[in-house]
Amino acid sequence: MAGTEGTGGTVGPAEARVRLPQLRLDELLEELQARIDAARGTRDRVHSLLEAVLSVGRELNLEQALRRIVEAAAVLVDAEYAALGVIGPDGKRLSAFHTVGVGADRIALIGPYPEGHGILGELIRHPEPLRLAKLSQHPASYGFPAHHPPMNTFLGVPIRVRDQVFGNLYLTEKRGGLQFDEEDESVLSTLAVAAGVAIDNARLYEESRLRERWLRATAEITHGLMSGAERAEVLGLLAERAREITGAALAAVAMPVEETDSLSVELATGVDAERHRGLVLPFRGSLMGEAYVGATPVTSEDISADPRVSAGPDRFTGLGPAVAVPVGTGVEGVRGVVLLVREAGQTAFSEKETEPLQGFAAQAAVAMELADRRRDAEEIAVLKDRDRIARDLHDLAIQRLFATGMTLQSAGRFIEHQEAAERVVRAVDDLDETIKIIRSTIFGLRSREGGAGSGLRARVVRAVGEAAPVLGFAPSVRMEGLLDTDVPRDIADHVVAVLSEALTNVARHAHAGRADVALETDGREIRLTVTDDGVGLPAGGRRSGLSNLAERAEQLGGALRTRAPEGGGTTLEWRVPVGKRDEG
Repeated sequence: MAGTEGTGGTVGPAEARVRLPQLRLDELLEELQARIDAARGTRDRVHSLLEAVLSVGRELNLEQALRRIVEAAAVLVDAEYAALGVIGPDGKRLSAFHTVGVGADRIALIGPYPEGHGILGELIRHPEPLRLAKLSQHPASYGFPAHHPPMNTFLGVPIRVRDQVFGNLYLTEKRGGLQFDEEDESVLSTLAVAAGVAIDNARLYEESRLRERWLRATAEITHGLMSGAERAEVLGLLAERAREITGAALAAVAMPVEETDSLSVELATGVDAERHRGLVLPFRGSLMGEAYVGATPVTSEDISADPRVSAGPDRFTGLGPAVAVPVGTGVEGVRGVVLLVREAGQTAFSEKETEPLQGFAAQAAVAMELADRRRDAEEIAVLKDRDRIARDLHDLAIQRLFATGMTLQSAGRFIEHQEAAERVVRAVDDLDETIKIIRSTIFGLRSREGGAGSGLRARVVRAVGEAAPVLGFAPSVRMEGLLDTDVPRDIADHVVAVLSEALTNVARHAHAGRADVALETDGREIRLTVTDDGVGLPAGGRRSGLSNLAERAEQLGGALRTRAPEGGGTTLEWRVPVGKRDEG
């Protein structure tokens, strides 16, 4: 019965004993395969992590390194979106944001990058790994702006550089609808450690490259000055190199005007540079003036809205962070100021940037001082040589000519021929005239130029300063060209007189709230322009006070012209020739 029952399809005890080990074996084989797959997956993941670490570590460019880090993070944890937020100097906001997974068109629709609110700010405040199954359920959730892609799962870890939190990695939306797990967190934390080392290396490399560029620029400035290059050329080189190295959009160099409390912008390069050249800025109430007086760098987060930028026309549109650095050290050692301005939206100038810039400016000041000393020595040598020539002319040439004249004069009494006697008298007169010419030459050789502050630039600044109390405001001043060398003294006197009278007319008749003074020369003529926003010229004629200005211009071969600008007020233009340069 038992055998028959077994044959009839019922499993017997022996067969059951055979099948049970087979089932256990299948389970063991499946478990073994699962563990092999897990081990293979772990191996592949470790391999990917090592590749990511090596890839990130090879990059020496900081921006490229940050990009590599965020790309590697997205791949390692299989996230659809990844970002790396760099924490700003204040330690509270994000100063840069690098993303993966969101296209440029979507970014443009979303708007500005986040500053560190909500969950992003949570990692800034508490720099520890954070894993969330649903972003919106966290108490610090801030919500998303319009056009932002939906995000639920979240994993964030901080990146530390030398025990300082540099930024955070943010990963969202693990592919396949899965959750980020402990292994993802561990892998990402390992990558963050490698990223910190890579960022530190990239920073050190960039600092060494930057230091090298500053040293090269300093050597270039010193060589230019010591080889006898013109000061304007060297100042241009100073501004251009500083602008290139710091990534500024505008660079300007201002030098003090002798015996005045003002700086004159002698050179500008970059965005809207022509609006800055020649501007005269007061020590007090201007960014560059504050840096000059304090002999220390002065920064501005947004120069277009800085109250210290009041003098002169609007000239910082579209620009933002700025720094004014003194050229030289110490109150008496400052020779000028360099202003560097970046475009709006760019990072502000940090202390790490201003330190090498200040060192560069100080080295440039030393080179300028040495060049001035060399020029002074050359000038002293020339003056000594002139004194020697004058002394020789006086002691030798004049005495001998005088003796010759006395001899001829005494010999003339013994000449009986009338015509010969007259010729001797004429020769004596010629000798007397020659002696006068030589004495005049001696006087010219021994004469000295006017003292400091006697140049046209300084006189114009003083004239404008004297008119300010009468006007009720300080006019803006812009000066261009070699005013102190190309304009003769007598014409310079006329220029100062015309300027004073023009500003007096503005104060008496224009009822203006603003006046702009521009003085320019190209070596051929000098042009003085005074513009106000007042009531304009009376209808049907000119003010009587302008007739004197016109007469001065006509006497010097020039002309006076007045016109009414589109915005109202009056523009007075007084121009006269100052000489012609040789062509060819």
